[in-house]
Amino acid sequence: MIKVWGRRTSVNVQKVMWAVGELGLPHERIDVGGKFGGLDTPEFGRLNPNRLVPTLEDGALAVWESHAILRYLAAKYGTGTLWAADPAERALADCWIDWTASAFQPAFTNGVFVGLIRTPPERQDRAAIARDIAATGALLKILDEHLADRPYVAGAAFTMGDIAIGAQLYRYFTLEIERPKLPNVEAWYERLQQRPAYREHVMVPYDELRVR
Repeated sequence: MIKVWGRRTSVNVQKVMWAVGELGLPHERIDVGGKFGGLDTPEFGRLNPNRLVPTLEDGALAVWESHAILRYLAAKYGTGTLWAADPAERALADCWIDWTASAFQPAFTNGVFVGLIRTPPERQDRAAIARDIAATGALLKILDEHLADRPYVAGAAFTMGDIAIGAQLYRYFTLEIERPKLPNVEAWYERLQQRPAYREHVMVPYDELRVR
């Protein structure tokens, strides 16, 4: 049975759990990180020398880094679904996975979300947060244009590419921030919300993460 190490309020763990849910894989999730601790144990260190979540155990194999885990699960268990059979579609999904890591998460997760939720109000840099909100909106306008003529990021079908960036949207659309008009992203987000695994693993309240 697959084991996923990580707390359910971590967006990177949510990506992995969403993929597991889409694939219908038997699994066990183990709470570590954040308020649960456990990252400094010898057992966890043997699985992931970086001592971060998520970490996946599949038999004797341990995989870490959320996007590496996502690709592994898609390739091993999701051929023809999360792992598109067409190499061109798969490459496009990969583009948006890497874009999430290199562009979107630094602006939104590390900037906006950490700035507003994970930082005490008296220590928040409002100017920096405003810049990150604007940068996030500009990035999503790029995605919005891409989605103008396709329902999912790689084309007609839902793939691993939708998971990487789609996992961020619940937080983006529920934070009290100014957002540009993003009709295609909003329609895509509505489609994602119809997926049971998205509702279960991504639409997770995050108020416990707020530093007051």
